[in-house]
Formats: sequence, structure tokens, C-alpha cells
Amino acid sequence: MDLLLGVKVGCLFALLVLTLVCGLIPICFKWFQIHIATGCHRQVLSLLGCTSAGVFLGAGFMHMTAEALEEIESEIKKFIIQVRDRDADLQSYMGYPYGELIISLGFFLVFLLESLVLQCFPGATQRSTVQEEEWHGTHVFGLHSHGHLPSSSQGPLRALILLLSLSFHSVFEGLAVGLQPTVAATLQLCLAVLAHKGLVVFGVGLRLAQIGTRPRWAMFSILALALMSPLGLAVALAVAGGDSEGGRGLAQAILEGVAAGTFLYVTFLEILPRELAVPEAPLAKWGCVAAGFAFMAIIALWA
Repeated sequence: MDLLLGVKVGCLFALLVLTLVCGLIPICFKWFQIHIATGCHRQVLSLLGCTSAGVFLGAGFMHMTAEALEEIESEIKKFIIQVRDRDADLQSYMGYPYGELIISLGFFLVFLLESLVLQCFPGATQRSTVQEEEWHGTHVFGLHSHGHLPSSSQGPLRALILLLSLSFHSVFEGLAVGLQPTVAATLQLCLAVLAHKGLVVFGVGLRLAQIGTRPRWAMFSILALALMSPLGLAVALAVAGGDSEGGRGLAQAILEGVAAGTFLYVTFLEILPRELAVPEAPLAKWGCVAAGFAFMAIIALWA
């Protein structure tokens, strides 16, 4: 086994282990369950949730969306160059924002899915016990609000969508690590992915714990998510740097764009509204969201 292959195999196991550990910590420890927390404990968990919201926001914009736009633009240019000789009129379509369109389609795909669920199952609009306890728990901080919590009734559905979009993204991250040509490039990208993914998966585990997901299903979800990056890396090793011929690169770029759109939908309509719905300590919450975003923005320098 040469050095580069050995490093990539080590990265594969590192991605698997770190994802499992970071994702299972908030699931396995009752301390992270906000619906049983009171006083300062609850406030700390609320601020931790805001930090995870900032991490999701940063991951959505600085990683998933940025990578999707770059990949889609690159693949579209390759495709147009290949067929330009057969149809010169295609040159006029070079400036169209294809990446933004595909990401928006991902956003509207989830919007349509949720609308269909609510149309077919009107009873799904009832809030869960955990959500009611979170909202009415504001009396712990000496606050009494009679407003309405932004509907998080689709929490389990949105958690599933979040997991699916992250799974797509994780596969492509693993592919990127596995296709690096040198040991230095592999280690640099792997460390950036580890720092990025550790925080994101911890946020996913925290989200699953706070919406009251059963531990067995939460653990299964984290395990499935943990396997995605190693799977992508293993595929990259198997194909040994396969090319993008036959539209495969374009298909991957489109999937990445759709995943980015679904991720942004969940971030803006589930995670941020849920964390900011209760009005206590607004500046502290802003600081936590900004800190989480800033950390992901810094990681984007190397990822």
C-alpha cells in the first residue's frame, strides 16, 4: 500500500469515527434534551441551539451553495463547449444563472413536498408536546408570551430532508477527498472537512434530540449520515480518479445544487425560526448565530 492510499484510508476511518462521535453526543446524553431542562440549563441549551443554527447557516451558504454554484457553472460551461460546434446559438445561454435556478428548484421541491403532506394530512399541523413545552417554557426566564410559535409541525419531515441533503453533500465531500492527487492536498482537505462536518453533525444530533426523535431512530440517522462521506471516499478510490464524461459530472453538480436548496429551506424555515421564536436574550442569540456562521466561514478558507 503506497503512502497516498494509506492516508486516504485513514481519512475514511477518521470521517466515520468523528461523525459518529459528534452526532451521538447530544443524542446519548439527556443533558442536551431541552424539554426536560430548566433555568440556566435551558438557557445554555437555547444558546447552543442558536450556535448550531449559525453553523447550519454557514454550511448552507459558505460550503454547500458555494460549491454547488461553482460545480454547476463549470459543468455547464463544459457541456456548452462540447455542443457549441453543433449549435452556435447555445453560446447566448452562457450567462444564464443555472446554478441559482437549480438551487431554487431544490428549495421549491421541499416546499411542494411539505405542501402536499399538509394538504393530504391536515392533522399534521398539530404541534408536538415537545414544541409546546419549549414555547411555554419561556416562563423559566421570567417571560410570558401569548404569541404563536412559528409552525414546526413538520419537524420530523424537515429533519429527514436535512439528513438527506447532508447525505448528498457528504458523499461529494468524500469524493473530493478521495480524488486528491497528493498526500498534502488530501490531509488539508480532510482536516477542513472534519472540522466542518463535526460541527454540522453535532448540530444535527442536537436538532434530533430537541424535536423529540426516538433515540433508536436518531442513532440510526446519525449512523447513516456518518457512512456517507466514507462511501464517497471509497467510491473515489474505486474509480481511481474517474472523469466527468457522459454527463456524470453534470448530474453530480445538479444533485449538489438540489441538496443545497433543500438545506437552505430547512435552515430558514425550521432551524432559525425555532431558535429565534422565544424572545429572551436576543443579543446573546444573535452573537451565537454569528459565531457559528463565522466559524464555518473561516473553515471555508481551506475546504
